[in-house]
Amino acid sequence: MSASAMNLSKRLLSGVAIATVALVLAACSDEKKEQASATPTETTETAAKTDAKPADAKPADAMTTASTTSAATTTTEAKPAGTEVAQSTAAPAAKVELPSSEGSVDMAKLLEPGALPEMAIGDANAPVTIVEYMSMTCPHCAAFHNNTFEAIKTKYIDSGKVRFILREFPFDPRAAAAFMLARCAPEGQYFPMVSMLFKQQQQWAAAQNGRDALLQMSKLAGFTQESFESCLTNQKLLDDVNAVMQKGAKDFGVQSTPTFFVNGEHYSGDMSVDVMSALIDSKL
Repeated sequence: MSASAMNLSKRLLSGVAIATVALVLAACSDEKKEQASATPTETTETAAKTDAKPADAKPADAMTTASTTSAATTTTEAKPAGTEVAQSTAAPAAKVELPSSEGSVDMAKLLEPGALPEMAIGDANAPVTIVEYMSMTCPHCAAFHNNTFEAIKTKYIDSGKVRFILREFPFDPRAAAAFMLARCAPEGQYFPMVSMLFKQQQQWAAAQNGRDALLQMSKLAGFTQESFESCLTNQKLLDDVNAVMQKGAKDFGVQSTPTFFVNGEHYSGDMSVDVMSALIDSKL
């Protein structure tokens, strides 16, 4: 074999593949309050349970939280100049496995008006409607909104294929306070406020003084000390947030967060962009 042929052979066999995966799971709350009519539990891979429920308008003690991170696999293939590039021998991507439905609910009943105005984005006549019940102190809810939601919004919500509705399901007083502040934000700022709080979840959800941490987060969104205090002492707003949670548990069997209803089909747990996309595509 000539030197040039040997060199080409070596180049065609070269390549680098590096894969790293990191996963951190933690229970959303150690705080205990009175149980809701149907005791909610937060979704983790080990189905860790919690019976935390907000009891008043003020954030309580610190809670433990964690975030989920992952590094993508990257493959780099050398392509020698001036030579014919070999055909890729990479295996085709595996088919995405759809999550299992945990049952279904009547869509008309699911979309009936509740204690609070619906927080929704997307075309009201979209062929797919997704309702998510979430807790602001849940790391799996944060993982979905930080890693998946924006891609789904761009691909399906902004294109008119999906209408997305967020509903409050707080597991503890700190989560309830965060929801109240999002509701008190200026008109049209509910989703941006939720996004900011999820991105900074570790800074306020696990802080020793949750009230002060939430105040600092709220000031970034334009709150003053007075508007912050006024929001968190609004007992009717707290009662309405809890009513949304209790209806979700009683009428629709929500027991964990995040819980999604996709055209009435019940799914629990965080979803990647690929999984959520495949699920939506199956409904179109």
